Amino acid sequence: MTAAPVTLCFALRDTPDGTEVLLGLKRTGFGLGKIVGIGGHVEPGETDAQAVVREVFEETGLVVAEADLSHAGLVEFIFPARTEWNMSCRLFTTRRWNGEPAESREITPEWFSTTDLPLERMWQDAEHWLPPALSGETIDVVVVLNDDNETVASVRYPDEQGKGTQGTGAQR
Repeated sequence: MTAAPVTLCFALRDTPDGTEVLLGLKRTGFGLGKIVGIGGHVEPGETDAQAVVREVFEETGLVVAEADLSHAGLVEFIFPARTEWNMSCRLFTTRRWNGEPAESREITPEWFSTTDLPLERMWQDAEHWLPPALSGETIDVVVVLNDDNETVASVRYPDEQGKGTQGTGAQR
């Protein structure tokens, strides 16, 4: 089965206490109750950049220009127990936008320190790719979930020689 194309955008701002990232509490649908990145599905005819600009506006009210997006990588999510959930997720960051984040039907946005991410309230896979993506690395990761569709079975870094598959065995 083909993986659904999705996007995430991480708005970053500098404060006197360090860099913060805009994440959101998911209020509906897939990921309900988790802290998630801002983004969603790529619609037919859209580029990844067009989709993430649209999703950021729909979910937070922020207006981001495509020219202000920085490519941050790709995360492939594999759900062996629910292959229809498989996703190919293009990551972006931005440091420029217009407006202030506002709650939507889908997301309650909130700023978090990039050095103190709410990983315990996020999908378990986030700990493997989000911190390096926010620090400027370009991510290329394949995450395979366990049959519970929540915990991580393995993480592969296809571009890193010798890294191979990293099993986690971690449970939430």
